[in-house]
Amino acid sequence: MTGIIGKKLGMTQLFDDNGNRIAVTVVEAGPCAVTQVRTTESDGYSAVQLAFEDCKDKQLTKAELGHLKKAGLKHGKRHLAEIRGMANLKVGDTVTVEAFADGQHVSVTGVSKGKGFQGTVKRHNFARGPETHGSHNVRQPGSIGASAYPSRVFKGKRMSGHMGDQQVTQLGLRVVARDLENNLLLIKGAVPGATNSVVIVKGA
Repeated sequence: MTGIIGKKLGMTQLFDDNGNRIAVTVVEAGPCAVTQVRTTESDGYSAVQLAFEDCKDKQLTKAELGHLKKAGLKHGKRHLAEIRGMANLKVGDTVTVEAFADGQHVSVTGVSKGKGFQGTVKRHNFARGPETHGSHNVRQPGSIGASAYPSRVFKGKRMSGHMGDQQVTQLGLRVVARDLENNLLLIKGAVPGATNSVVIVKGA
């Protein structure tokens, strides 16, 4: 498996040889330095920790700076993430977009856009009530439980509340093209997150 940390820059479009328009998301992926290698013998699982995006040392704690300097990095890194299944890598290696291939299927993980406090119609696609004959139950959730038993509302009930701003993984995406000079991945379709948000791209 291949994996890399990147930043969602936005969306644009490409045209294939037949003139068909393809909507793509531009992701600035890497370069990501390998800062730690987890092994089954020492950690109970195998994974590789990647670091992405330079930042000032004063923005990190002493423990974080010590961890990065132990891996041989001269500058602080803003984002760290562990990706399982990446073999044949050691501390000090660098992962770039060259690890991916044109046409490769990938999955992208990111934090979805926050929608704030929303009702059940928008949040859970509930059907609305009638708008005629004096009905006041247009966008209300309806009954949420009986009064005699269980005399309470079950946990996990789909109700109004905070929508979005949670980790989402989009499957079934495909790398349309790569820009090796600018460290860009052009992925077909939309990926989770707002512009400039951090995403993790994994090979399917």
